[in-house]
Amino acid sequence: MMQELFQSVWVSLAQVAGPVADQAAASVAAAEEATGVLHFIQQSDVVGKTLFVILALMSVASWYLIIVKGVLSFRLKRRSQGFMREFWSASSLEQVENEIATHGARDPFSHLASHAIHAQKHHVKYGAMRLEEKGSTDAFVSRIMRKVMDEETAKLENGLTLLASVGSTAPFVGLFGTVWGVYHALINIGLSDGVTLNKIAGPVGEALVMTGLGLAVAIPAVLAYNAFVRTNRVYLSQLDAFAHDLFTFLTTGQPVQDNQPVLRRVPSSGGGATSSAAAAAKREH
Repeated sequence: MMQELFQSVWVSLAQVAGPVADQAAASVAAAEEATGVLHFIQQSDVVGKTLFVILALMSVASWYLIIVKGVLSFRLKRRSQGFMREFWSASSLEQVENEIATHGARDPFSHLASHAIHAQKHHVKYGAMRLEEKGSTDAFVSRIMRKVMDEETAKLENGLTLLASVGSTAPFVGLFGTVWGVYHALINIGLSDGVTLNKIAGPVGEALVMTGLGLAVAIPAVLAYNAFVRTNRVYLSQLDAFAHDLFTFLTTGQPVQDNQPVLRRVPSSGGGATSSAAAAAKREH
């Protein structure tokens, strides 16, 4: 009897609690559907939707530049290292020219070497035919190398302005979207009859999402900008050192480390020979 009584009580409780649980689950689902980023975008006006589109475009542009410049930086580093090995292992400048003509100038180092060698040979062969070619051969080669380095620097810095702009403006765009959303949420709450915690927390929480989106867009852009600036600084310092070595080699015909005067020892076999050796040593100095 007692067991049957307990079973009947549990069945009645289940019948009573079933609709209540279903109603609570339905209310929770409706509350979740009534909040969130998509709900905020759908309920926002033209200004809110425009700000969201701006943040989305900023994110797409910044990630596109991050991926493209990362791949290009990796390729340039490998090609530059390969060219540097081939350049210093070559037996003459003609061999370097043949290598560049065969494989092409695919990195700043080979581009600089190709223009410098061509400028040096052109000025020696034809002289100063134009105004930009006036001066000595060394001055003309130096101007050409400086021009090429400026061009390569501009190529490496391409896109960094956009990353810096996104990193500095995206948080403020998101903050403006939050302020705009909170303002409209408070206006709607003031116009409603009853004020409850759900009516305040829901719209305000949705508006705060815009600040989070702005930070999510800005942080990768700032980190990528700092990384690319440091990589370019190291790369350009290496290019500047190579330009100095190349210019010294073109003007003297010797590498930098070998560009030192060597004193030759003259054997002496008497007073006259000694005086003649001293005179020859003075002439060499």
